[in-house]
Amino acid sequence: MISLYFDPGTGALIVQFFAAIVAGILLFYRTIVYKIKSIFGIKNKLEDDFMNDENNQEEGTK
Repeated sequence: MISLYFDPGTGALIVQFFAAIVAGILLFYRTIVYKIKSIFGIKNKLEDDFMNDENNQEEGTK
């Protein structure tokens, strides 16, 4: 039986590798979904321009 030695640096590299894979998949998914929604003209209220909401609220309080 061959036993392998993983020092802390190797372990951290492996953890970083898997974290990068997860982050890459999530960002790729969000980008694709956003592009598909923009093709069909679908927007969520959270994706609207937040500056317009703040400006409208400020104008109402003056």
